[in-house]
Amino acid sequence: MERGGDTGGWRLRATAAQRDRRQPPPREDGDRGAGGKKRGGRRPLLPLPEARGAPLVLLYLLALRALAQVSHRQLLSRSPAAAGPRDFSASRAREYLDNITAIGPRTVGSPENEVLAVNYLLEQIREIERESTDAHKIYVDIQRPTGSFSIDFLGGFTSYYANITNVVVKLEPRNGAEHAVLSNCHFDSVPNTPGASDDAVSCAVMLEILNTLSKSSESLQHAVIFLFNGAEENILQASHGFITQHEWAKSIRAFINLEAAGVGGKELVFQTGPENPWLVQAYVVAAKHPFASVVAQEIFQSGIIPADTDFRIYRDFGNVPGIDLAFIENGYIYHTEYDTSDRILTDSIQRAAVHNLKKLMTAFSLTLMSWVCTLVAVLMVAMFVSFIGRALSWYTHFYVSVSLYGTAAAAKLILVHVLAKKFFYKDVNDQDLGLVFFDASLMIWSVALAVMTQMGLCSAFICTLWVTFPLLTKLMIHKEFSQKGATIKFIVMYMLGMFVPYLYMLYLSWTVFEMFTPVMGRSGSEIPPDMVLAGFIVIFTMILSSYFINFIYLVKSTKTTLVALTTVFVVTLILVCSGIFFPYSSDAANPKPKRVFLQHTSRRFHDLDGNVVKSDSGIWINGFDYNGISHITPHVPEINDTIRTPCEEQAPFCGLPWILPVHFMFRKNWYLPAPEILPRSPIHFKLLSKKLMPWNSVRLNFEVSGPSHMSLYVRPRAGSALSRWSLGDGMPVASLGGDYFVFYSRGLHAAPWHFWVELTAPEKHSDGIVSLAIAAHYFFGEDQKSPQLYALLERFPNWTFSSGWSCTYDLFVF
Repeated sequence: MERGGDTGGWRLRATAAQRDRRQPPPREDGDRGAGGKKRGGRRPLLPLPEARGAPLVLLYLLALRALAQVSHRQLLSRSPAAAGPRDFSASRAREYLDNITAIGPRTVGSPENEVLAVNYLLEQIREIERESTDAHKIYVDIQRPTGSFSIDFLGGFTSYYANITNVVVKLEPRNGAEHAVLSNCHFDSVPNTPGASDDAVSCAVMLEILNTLSKSSESLQHAVIFLFNGAEENILQASHGFITQHEWAKSIRAFINLEAAGVGGKELVFQTGPENPWLVQAYVVAAKHPFASVVAQEIFQSGIIPADTDFRIYRDFGNVPGIDLAFIENGYIYHTEYDTSDRILTDSIQRAAVHNLKKLMTAFSLTLMSWVCTLVAVLMVAMFVSFIGRALSWYTHFYVSVSLYGTAAAAKLILVHVLAKKFFYKDVNDQDLGLVFFDASLMIWSVALAVMTQMGLCSAFICTLWVTFPLLTKLMIHKEFSQKGATIKFIVMYMLGMFVPYLYMLYLSWTVFEMFTPVMGRSGSEIPPDMVLAGFIVIFTMILSSYFINFIYLVKSTKTTLVALTTVFVVTLILVCSGIFFPYSSDAANPKPKRVFLQHTSRRFHDLDGNVVKSDSGIWINGFDYNGISHITPHVPEINDTIRTPCEEQAPFCGLPWILPVHFMFRKNWYLPAPEILPRSPIHFKLLSKKLMPWNSVRLNFEVSGPSHMSLYVRPRAGSALSRWSLGDGMPVASLGGDYFVFYSRGLHAAPWHFWVELTAPEKHSDGIVSLAIAAHYFFGEDQKSPQLYALLERFPNWTFSSGWSCTYDLFVF
């Protein structure tokens, strides 16, 4: 027996019995060549030991993962203090940010938003104007538009706004300019949150950019319009008011929208267009640290993420090309009380086939089958976890999702191929199998490339990486592999050749999970988040394993790897089932709260004669994630499943005071009886006139006055149809379910809201032609929270973000 100089050389030798088992028996007619000379047999190649192959693959992936994380975390190395008086200064922008957030929550219609924030912006702009050079002119305009529009967001609804606020600044050359670029931010926030990242930091950045540009002695070529809009959180109202009504809007040729879906980190370009690739080229040239992804754009525009930005308004109503940038890191505290300025790093501000077809097709089909089996198996685990009430166990501890679903996916994938190797390919040479499955993966990515290119998806470039680099790698390793088999040198060359696509995919996966994991905490009660996250993990496992499947056929055994993965999976599953991983966190440094909305509601239902036929009062509770109120009940026992909210079938949207038409996302909610509320500033709703129109139509004119936020719900009665109204473009847009929803907001001192609806009705309509409900929402001021609501909110645990307000609901029949 020949032995090498170390134990590694010992393991790489194969016995005669092993060689005989791996080599197929010689054919009767294949012993001699064409010249009658006996052929020499192919030199037996050495199998790859699992003890070397598995750790190398693991270390390779961990190293790439570390590189991806370092790249994500890396911001600017230049110290903000190094900025000169005419350079962008992050410290000055930080001061703007701190002062804006010090105002507090800036809800549309509140004095904080309409007066204090506006006055602060005007003071800073006037100061910048005083220090500007003679090369530029600065114009300032306060716009208070009124208007309406329809949008297909959240199932579709109509939005109406009155007297909201825009602060618009134009910086142009001394001699004027014909064209302009728009920079957009919004200074309003959702109720009960300081809104530092969303979107005060962007307004602070824009103030500093205005300050820097205005001090330059070099004249600009075109004008720059800075729009500080005051009603973005009210579903993009202020941007619509500007782009459709302001006189400066006609000069805009491109825009940059500054947004946030997280707190700090790198700002991601996640939407561009429409078309106009020059914008992206300009961004790449101008940005010192560009960070963009067409994958993010296609995911965002698919509607998977329940959010939208002003980008849509400028694109759809202004037909202006632009770029959408947003901070994405730490989305757990987006739209919560934890979105404070101290959590935003100053650096974040500064950075703004040789084988026959049959074998190949068999391997192709087996690879696809292994993916399907893996997906089904892991989704079954996720379904089980959701069923036993342990959803979102990974929300605070993301590594739990990898240990649970990632190990299950990897183990199932390996198991399928191990069984295929043992029972289906038992007489086939290992080296041949490695080549076949490499080519099968190459074939899958080639098909994906062709399909995605045909569909016009920009993400097809990813498939190009997974086709190009493997082909180059195959050329690079061919000689080594064909002569010596799976040696250490082969593995090193293989991994070096696949470095770029694997690094990029790990980088991309980190970005996707950075965005999606926090979203699962606010995705509603109907979508099991574990199913979604498990699906994503399986997809990335399939992608990352695609060019390592061939290693399963090259190694002697995968027993140790399978045992290790299974052990981690089983231990994690047991711990998850035990409830040791609590989903939420109140850690002040890194909070990951559960979101709960509470509305102290008084409801009145009127008949055709205006008489109140039913009324009730209660605190209406919506948990923003799949767990509902299961974790809250132990702390507040009266909030339990015995008080589930019933649906009022005769009323639009089940007779509930939705602030937005998200009823399809929150079918599970709770109604805790409470005393009636009597707002000091009640809503006034009047039918001004009823007019018969041609073609059996009836026009109803209404006047409404009330708080800054109201919701209108419309449902035509049986036999009637809503044909026109005075809102938007005049054509009503139905929400999911068939009812009509109108979102209303106003700034200060707005006139009463007048609108009309026109319905076609049958000649006999004794029970009325339309049910119309109006809800008034008190987001700030003395009517915001009742004593009962205050007392209930105080009992909620500190790991919740519980946002509460009062509202009234009145249903009428006409």
